[in-house]
Amino acid sequence: MNYNWDWGVFFKSTGVGSETYLDWYITGLGWTIAIAITAWIIALLLGSLLGVMRTVPNRLVSGIATAYVELFRNVPLLVQLFIWYFLVPDLLPEGLQEWFKQDLNPTTSALISVVICLGLFTAARVCEQVRTGIQALPRGQEAAARAMGFSLAQIYNNVLLPQAYRIIIPPLTSEFLNVFKNSSVASLIGLMELLAQTKQTAEFSANLFEAFTLATLIYFTLNMGLMLLMRMVEKKVAVPGLISVGGK
Repeated sequence: MNYNWDWGVFFKSTGVGSETYLDWYITGLGWTIAIAITAWIIALLLGSLLGVMRTVPNRLVSGIATAYVELFRNVPLLVQLFIWYFLVPDLLPEGLQEWFKQDLNPTTSALISVVICLGLFTAARVCEQVRTGIQALPRGQEAAARAMGFSLAQIYNNVLLPQAYRIIIPPLTSEFLNVFKNSSVASLIGLMELLAQTKQTAEFSANLFEAFTLATLIYFTLNMGLMLLMRMVEKKVAVPGLISVGGK
């Protein structure tokens, strides 16, 4: 391949104030992290609640959680994003519509939409991980807790969930990484996260290969760092005899 790489392009001026192309990447990475972390908090909290609901001995409660999972897992993420950004605001009361569409700046509106969308979408996947973790525990533990007089809430809080979370750290890590990668859909509604900044850099500088190579390296480094961190957490909280760490 006869191509002259120009890595110095990232230190050149964009022509917009005193910003360089590297400044654009730093800004985009900041938005990516903000989207992913906020959406993950929503997903983990809601997904845990739904996971518990799917395992409680109540058909109505478990049915509601199952319906949620089936709905959000079987509708493409992009479709859900467009619904939250273009359709849902029109269904809000008039006061909230005016606040969302006129009072908020477009960046904030886009951020709210993508965070809610990504959080609710990922919650359906986290729900299944939590459900699987709870159901993987020996049934005798729940029976013993009942025999000791624990309420249903106490059984989940003190017995089942603490162990289930330790079991499902590897799949939860995968979902956490997916949140970072899925945050790139925000570029489709005008939020200038990492992918959007990459495309803008490629267009302004005409250095397509350099722009997307740097973005690839950033995504790879970010995800590898998170994966190594979660692997350390997995080893730290592993219960001997209950969890096999690192596939051993």
